[in-house]
Amino acid sequence: MSYPELNARPRWSRTGNAHFPVAARVDGSWWVLRLNCFPDHPLWTLFVDGLRRFDIDDTPPTWGKPSDPSAPALETGTVEKILEPIRNFVAYASEIGDPCDNPFCCG
Repeated sequence: MSYPELNARPRWSRTGNAHFPVAARVDGSWWVLRLNCFPDHPLWTLFVDGLRRFDIDDTPPTWGKPSDPSAPALETGTVEKILEPIRNFVAYASEIGDPCDNPFCCG
């Protein structure tokens, strides 16, 4: 499967949310990275406009450093809007109806 997102150059911003710490506006779509319980699960899950795209351990060089603490912060209202469709998908794989229930990684 091909993922064109791997070649994009998102400019990440901090959301202030521990589970979904960064987001970027890319070609009119909102990208959000969920931080997963690594190494039990892939490090990140990418959501684009509220839909899961793929999991990834190492971000491509074109993505820069998503978790860079010097990235700008998004406004609270913007964060609320972009996290609304994924807010309940905190546990790994919850977005596909199979949430991890292991108390050691996602509990």
